[in-house]
Amino acid sequence: MSDYYVNALNDALRRVAGSPVLAAAIDRVANHAAAIAAQLQQAVLAEVPEFSKSRNPDLLPELAGHGREHVDEIVRLLRGGGIGRFDFVHEHARRRAEQRFPLEATLHAYRSGHKVLSRWLRESALTVASPADDAQRAIAGVVDFAMEYTDAISTTFAGAYSSHSLLLADVAGDQRSQLLQILLDGHDEADIRAERILRDAGFLDERQSFCVALARSVDPTEMLNASRARRLADSIEQIVAELAVRRIIDIHTNKVTMVFAAVRRDSGWTAPRSSLAKRIRDALSFVGNAALIGVSNDVPSTSHIPTAYREAATALELASVSQRVSQFSEIPLQRLLLHFAAEDFRRVLPAWTNEFYAADDNAGGALVATLRAYASVDMNVLKAAETLGVHPNTVYARLQRIFDISGLQGRCYSALTDLLIVCDCNRHGAVGVSDAAGQSLPSGRANSR
Repeated sequence: MSDYYVNALNDALRRVAGSPVLAAAIDRVANHAAAIAAQLQQAVLAEVPEFSKSRNPDLLPELAGHGREHVDEIVRLLRGGGIGRFDFVHEHARRRAEQRFPLEATLHAYRSGHKVLSRWLRESALTVASPADDAQRAIAGVVDFAMEYTDAISTTFAGAYSSHSLLLADVAGDQRSQLLQILLDGHDEADIRAERILRDAGFLDERQSFCVALARSVDPTEMLNASRARRLADSIEQIVAELAVRRIIDIHTNKVTMVFAAVRRDSGWTAPRSSLAKRIRDALSFVGNAALIGVSNDVPSTSHIPTAYREAATALELASVSQRVSQFSEIPLQRLLLHFAAEDFRRVLPAWTNEFYAADDNAGGALVATLRAYASVDMNVLKAAETLGVHPNTVYARLQRIFDISGLQGRCYSALTDLLIVCDCNRHGAVGVSDAAGQSLPSGRANSR
């Protein structure tokens, strides 16, 4: 408790210390301690609905005991006892923090209790005060004391509650990080070192499947800000909270890392349930536009979770603002090959690649668009022209232009395949292309096509 509240409470006690009616007023309060505590609880229940809504069986008995503690503390202070640490308030704050009872509800309860305490102190002073001047001074003194006392205990409670909540969050974070690391390390279900932790978290139930999802902001630098990264994790936690799945969600290597588990089938005689990864993908599609997400395939064992993590990481790398949630199983095989072989492709791309990209840029992307349209209609020039909205002779002219640059006849299947691979290298940014001077040219031009 800060010096300000200690000094204010001491000042209030000094103002009532010399009152000739104080002793009798204190005795009256002490003699009616049980009744005052009962009225405190009645006032709280009438004015703070959270106490009635809670199903915690310990809440109301502890509230009643806490009210009696306040009456005893007020009597002790008014009889000259020094201001202490309010240990009973600290203990009450610890209990409410452990039970995740709302801080605002207890502070509201203290405000409600202040009315009861102030009224009893005022009435006790009036009962024993005879001259008008003494009565007024006594009433003013005890009213000031009640207000300062309520401020002091409210401040003490809020500080203790917040400190203990932070401690609980740190402990929970450590436990969450430990569990997540065990899962990502791929400990087998038979590993006795990790079995207890996995079983307590529900990740060793029978007939389960698992999947991993990774998320980050579209701007990856935002993940370096701990508070922003945590907000993204918390928003995802709220979105998936209604799914009937086990989950562990935490920040790991600057990404929101999620491991999910769900029962694959109810028994050996029942049909398997729908893919867990697809259910997760559908739920994560509701995350805002500022996030990119990669989702793995289902895996049958905790020992396969590292594989699922690599799949999710690949899917995240291939996610884009046009496809924010990328599921590994839905990524085209050719795109995966280009992604995994990026370094090798950088070395083996044909010498004409740069000239082809430059010509396509000058043509506004028409060369690549023509190749894609031609392939999509089973190499039919007339249908390709119709798709592009151009004359067939224009398609022939573009294919000839491509032949002049590459030496590959796009109307042949094998040549068309090679040309499309070169187009995809540029489109997906799978490789960097070096010019004659050895400098890297920007890839991903076709993203705008």
